[in-house]
This record gives sequence, structure tokens and C-alpha cells, in this order.
Amino acid sequence: MFEWTKNNDALGTVNRGIPCESGLCTLCDSACKGKCETWLSCLEGRKMLYPRKFGYITSGAANVTSVGVGYHALRIQGYAYGSNGIPANLTDNPDDCIFTNISLETEFGQEMKTKNRMPIMTGALGSTFVAARYWPSFAVGAALCGIPIVVGENVVGVDKASVLEKGRIKSAPELERRIQYFERYYDGYGAIIVQMNVEDTRNGVAEYLIDKYGNNVIIELKWGQGAKDIGGEIQVKQLENAQFLKDRGYIVDPDPYDPVVIQAFKNKAISSFARHSRLGATNKHNVEAVREDFMSSIAYLRKLGFKRITLKTGAYGMENLAMAIRFAADAKLDLLTIDGAGGGTGMSPWNMMQHWGIPSLALHAKAYEYCEILKNRGITPPDISFAGGFAREDHLFKALSLGAPYTKMVCLGRAPMIAGFLGSNIEGTFFPERKAQLNGHWDTLPASVSEYGIYPEEIFTMWENVKNRVGAEEMKHIPFGAIAMCGYADKLAGGLQQFMAGARKFNLNELTRNDLISANRETTDVTGIPFMTDALDAEAKAVLMA
Repeated sequence: MFEWTKNNDALGTVNRGIPCESGLCTLCDSACKGKCETWLSCLEGRKMLYPRKFGYITSGAANVTSVGVGYHALRIQGYAYGSNGIPANLTDNPDDCIFTNISLETEFGQEMKTKNRMPIMTGALGSTFVAARYWPSFAVGAALCGIPIVVGENVVGVDKASVLEKGRIKSAPELERRIQYFERYYDGYGAIIVQMNVEDTRNGVAEYLIDKYGNNVIIELKWGQGAKDIGGEIQVKQLENAQFLKDRGYIVDPDPYDPVVIQAFKNKAISSFARHSRLGATNKHNVEAVREDFMSSIAYLRKLGFKRITLKTGAYGMENLAMAIRFAADAKLDLLTIDGAGGGTGMSPWNMMQHWGIPSLALHAKAYEYCEILKNRGITPPDISFAGGFAREDHLFKALSLGAPYTKMVCLGRAPMIAGFLGSNIEGTFFPERKAQLNGHWDTLPASVSEYGIYPEEIFTMWENVKNRVGAEEMKHIPFGAIAMCGYADKLAGGLQQFMAGARKFNLNELTRNDLISANRETTDVTGIPFMTDALDAEAKAVLMA
């Protein structure tokens, strides 16, 4: 079994636990005191692109041999001449062709385009308590970065303060809170996307959203995710809450009304209950039946007035992948997010997360192949977002290039959440009276933070940038976690621009699969990306024979 290294001496990063391919620990703890690469990037921004102790060290690459199939086995192709996609106001002179001039703006959609400052979006942050606790940081951070944020499933259903009458929403305070945090700082870039599952559809989430927010929100249908192939779940520790959720129509395991279970809970033999969502399309038994039902759902949402509709699908097999792509194309959906195994935010059954579904690289390679089939038949494929274990700038370049020209976005699940954790912990030390509200864990700054400064203005590289954006007076309302997210986004942006400059691509539309090479032949077999010494070999020999 291949395992990733736990520390990087060049960057000074250390994982508290065993790292995944993304570089995050397999278990990311909101109380963590650092220092994985993403954690440090939230503080240091683009400084994390370079080895530490600059001027006193030399550094050597440790990743020159790739074993196995995965995004780690793709390498980025560089070129020694040329330039592509220079902005209209610039020239191909070396004074203009610098990485900081590269545009990372992108858009997706059909009738109503969604503009984004960067080609990233958050994963779905739904009814889990982590999402609710740190939402202000996530939502404000996304708005300031100009990227989409996704409100996941079941938010209304688990909200005790929401009011449902005859299966329809009368008020939904938690859903409204989440939307309003984003809208306060929204400036035309990014979007707020709200997911619907079976229970959300029954509860009338779509009808509620269109009546209250119109097309200020994007509605998203969901076919699973990369971490599990059953309905979403949360765990609750109170018997009364478990009974409330069962009364709301959810599956709760074990049954909180079973007298044996109640007694076991009183004896403390049972300490929590799992709330599950239902599987979709259980009464559909062939592709055509699913298609008819799906198209009917889209037609209904269009009739309600939604101009922007997206679909999220998980790490299912090839037939389901093809269905998602074809149905999304035929329905003219605005975005299709394809989440590979290894994705998710970690609320899934552990061995299901480990063993179900198609890993990201293989799934995404087939997605490109299927989009090409549609294009060659004269059918326009949907705009696509790839998801499934991404956290670094090299991941962004690889995912965007692998699926080019169809990939417009890369979906990041756990990584941006670290900014919310870290910022809230830091803010709680400066404002102890807010600590409980912030869900902060620290009483004082740990050495892993104080080595970067003892005041917020020096701890966060992006403090002044955010202050300049919102104004000094408004800074008192900005969660530290949002500032941390801006630092993380700054590091991703700078790193992606650097990779693009090396590939001589000065806007995202210029990225192609030719910008990638495979580091082993097994990866070539899976992706169709040529082995590194085969790529451009004919052109090389032409130079020699000239």
C-alpha cells in the first residue's frame, strides 16, 4: 500500500495524522494546531509556494518517481518558448508575459453565466454540525474570494427552528442564515448553490428558495458523492433530537422510539444516533425511466423559475457517469460536479469511504472521454467541475487540464474548511467572549501560530488585502476564518499562475491535455495522457533531423 509522507522538511509542514493524496490528514481535527500545507497556507498565503529559510538553504525535490495510478502520477508539461492567450491589453513581450498577469477568472452556465475570480468552489456543506458551526467563515470567505459555496442537503430538515406545515416550509432560519452571510459580501463573483435530496424535495426547498431568493441562488440536484453511495448522515447525541429527526421523516438508526434502545441510551450503552437520508430513484429500474424522471424534475424547476440548475454526482460506475453527463447536456444544466472516490468531507462510514466507487483520476479520465463522444455527435457537453481529494495548486492545474475544455471548476471539499477551523481558533484567543460562539478550541495562541506574529495583522498575510476590500470599519465583522480562507486562496492562485506561466498559458481557456504527461505507463493506460518520454517525441526527432 502506498502512503504519503507525513512531513515536508522543505516547507516545514507536518501532518498530525496519516496524510491522504491531497496532503490533508485522513482525520482533520478542528482543534488542530498545525502544520499541514493547507493549514500554513491559511496564514502565509503565497509565501508557502517556496521552501522555508530562503537564503540559508538549498532544497531538492522528493517526488521524481511515481508509483500507481492517481493524480500524483500526472506531471505538468513545461515549454521553453511561445505564449498563448495573452490578454488583449498586453503583448507577447517578456515584460508582459509574467505569471502575475495570468487571468484566473472563469465562468460556467447556460442562459445565466456565473462568474468566478478563480476556478474553485467549495464542496457541499450541509446539515453536519461542522458546517453549521463554522459557516460564517466559510461563506464570508467564499464571497470575498469570489467563488461558489454549496449549501449541502438536509439543512432545513435538521433545523429545529424551521417550520414545516403539510410538508412545506414556512420558515427556515438556518438556511436563511447561510445565504445571508454570503450575500452580505457578494460582489458579482461566485454564487451560493443549494443542494436538494429526496427529503429536501419533499419539504419544498425549491419552492421556498425561488419565492424568497429567486435566481440569486443556484439549485442543485444530487446523485451521491465520492465518499459514500448511500444517503447523507449525521450523528446526534440527544435522544430528543433523534426523535425529532424521526418525526421529521428521516431514517434514524437505531430507532429512538424503540423501548430497548431508549433503555440502552439511559444506561449509556448507546451514546449517539445516526440520521440517514433516503436513496433516490429506487422505483426506477432502467436508464430510460431515470431519464424521464430526471427531465421531469428539471422541467418542474424551470417552471418554478430557476434559470441556474446544477447536478452533483458521485463515484458511481461508467453507466451512471454517462447518464449524468448525457442528462446534464440534454437538460442544458449549468454545471455538473463529478466527485471521485476519496472525496467527501468525512462524515461517511469509514470503510465505505475506503472501498466504494471509482477513484478520482480514473473517473475523471472517463468523463473527458464521454464528453468527447457527445461533442463528436454534435451534442454540447455540460460545463464540468471535478472533485475528489484536491487541495493544492498542482491539483487544480491537473484537473482543469485533464478535462479541458469541459472542466471550468475544481471542487474542494475538506481543504477550505481548515481555514474556518484555524481562523476561529485564533479569533477565540483574541476575543475570549466570542470563543464559544466561534466554536474555538484554544485559550492562547500555540507556538505554531505565534511564530508568525502575536497580532492578527501580522499573523494573517491577507489581513490588509481584506481590510482594503471591505474598509477598516467593516473589518470588525469579518470572521478570522474568512481571512484565513483568503490566504489559502491566494496561495492556490499564485501557484496555479506559476504552473500556467511555465506551460505558456495566460488564461484558463488555453489549458489542454497536452499540458500533462504521465509518470508511469499504467497512468497512460487509464487516462490516455502520453508517457513523459513519448510526449512530443516525434517533434523532438524532427528537430534532430532538420
